[in-house]
Amino acid sequence: MSPSFREMRRRCAVLARTLPMPQPFDARRLCRLVAHQRGRQITFTPMNAHDSGVLGLWVATEKTDMIFYEASTTPPHQEHIILHELAHVLCDHYPARLSASELTRMLLPSLDPAMVQRILGRSTYQAEQEQEAELLASLITQRAQREAVPGHRTSEVADRISAAFDWPETRR
Repeated sequence: MSPSFREMRRRCAVLARTLPMPQPFDARRLCRLVAHQRGRQITFTPMNAHDSGVLGLWVATEKTDMIFYEASTTPPHQEHIILHELAHVLCDHYPARLSASELTRMLLPSLDPAMVQRILGRSTYQAEQEQEAELLASLITQRAQREAVPGHRTSEVADRISAAFDWPETRR
């Protein structure tokens, strides 16, 4: 594991561990809890953009984070897309491949392009920010699955094994 990936994994593990986890778990409820903590509304909009290769999209305006997700996929995949976009929000990622006005005209023709501060559209996992968002989304899912098991408790032995292999996300 490269040092940069190891550091990314540590950052993501800390984020995943410190999130307010709704029980039972639901990605949209988690987003609402995060929105409340950040003081910024998060909205969800299904889109049919599968032909473009874009499955998810985060658009940040002055007061709202808008998460778009592919409508024509399975509910578990939609939840993962939403978590991936939330991860971009939590990591405060910025890069835009299209200008705000281009993407706004494409997806939100009624929205004033000047309102949009940052836009992220993604279809591959090559960029470091994509890897970080995908990793964080997966760690959130793993934590939700672990905590869904009644009586789950990470044992002291598991903590020592995790420490030995540098897997901090399994420690409590």
